[in-house]
Amino acid sequence: MVTRTTKKLTELGYVGRGKSKHRPRNDQSLYGGKYPFIQTGDVKETQLYISKYSQTYNEKGLAQSKLWNPGTLLITIAANIAETAILKIPACFPDSIVGFVPNKDTDVRFVKYYIDFIKRNIQAVSMGTTQDNLSLDKLSSFNYETPDYVGQQKIASILSAYDDLIENNNKRIKILEQIAKSIYIEWFENSHDTFMEVELSKLVTTQYGYTESAKVEAVGPYYLRGTDINKKSYIVWDEVPFCPINETDYKKYKLEDKDIVVIRMADPGKIGIVEKQINAVFASYLIRLRIIDDKITPYYLFYFLISDIYQNFIKGASNGTTRQSASAKVITDIKIPVPSIELQNKFEEKVKKIRELIINLVDKNTVLKKTKNLLLPKLISGELDIGDLDIKIRPEIL
Repeated sequence: MVTRTTKKLTELGYVGRGKSKHRPRNDQSLYGGKYPFIQTGDVKETQLYISKYSQTYNEKGLAQSKLWNPGTLLITIAANIAETAILKIPACFPDSIVGFVPNKDTDVRFVKYYIDFIKRNIQAVSMGTTQDNLSLDKLSSFNYETPDYVGQQKIASILSAYDDLIENNNKRIKILEQIAKSIYIEWFENSHDTFMEVELSKLVTTQYGYTESAKVEAVGPYYLRGTDINKKSYIVWDEVPFCPINETDYKKYKLEDKDIVVIRMADPGKIGIVEKQINAVFASYLIRLRIIDDKITPYYLFYFLISDIYQNFIKGASNGTTRQSASAKVITDIKIPVPSIELQNKFEEKVKKIRELIINLVDKNTVLKKTKNLLLPKLISGELDIGDLDIKIRPEIL
């Protein structure tokens, strides 16, 4: 039986906000230098370790912030509540993220998983209600039932093995995505052949989505939203919420295999494609495209829509001063090159195999996440006692 000691987060290590001095929230003079600046969205998109970032700080930004060392645990306390990741690189981050630096007898991965456990409990309690943002004070007020260092390492080793497998699968997915995109560019964008051009509006029908509130509980079919497709070329259905809907509306908005959806608000032009028969409908911020002419094939259309050519078109055509938007008329008001159907079919056959590999990896990740999520509360709470088990300690990867 593993003995556990109740500790506060401040007893396990140093805890601090991301910035050290006040700065205007949108002061653009701080950005564009050599120092990585991790944002809440970057943390949300990772599993265990984080080394990728979409923004940088310059010397002025660094002077108003702090460069945190590898091994620091990042904990978001704003919109993406209690998302966690461990730095693999020196980086800055905003005051919407808390940094935790472990003591020498604390495994930072164990603390990460403990906070993931706390987050799940918060979500369970607040389901269906407005959830307050997590503050530094709240984060520091929780009790952490902590085993000794070896016990922490054992728990961290078990859970991190799942995260490592998920991360490896994600890397393979990105490689496969790039291969498919490269084939499209080589065969069609870089082709020396001249293709006939046809108005997209003549090749597809458009339909606006269903208006309803998303639900965590399975009260109906999956409810595909813009946020479910705006960062990936594939849909992780296990992360999509549900919605209530009557039979008449369900038939009207039901998604079918190879339906393509386009975001029309906030992130206009971001594309998703349905790649399996699924019990799902689509939300009102999406527009469904369905091919009505056999001149084009689904994957050819999909890769045209995610191409730089189409994305730049949407960026220029979207309107709205504070919030960009694009109507069904706008998103189909472009001429699309139409290669021979024989060439498209060859592309379809080749890319379909790649996409099947991608979806297979996505499904494997879903199983890994479910298994990890089953183990997480049992290991963190001590319900599953592993003190006497001979578990190989996995070192931190920094």
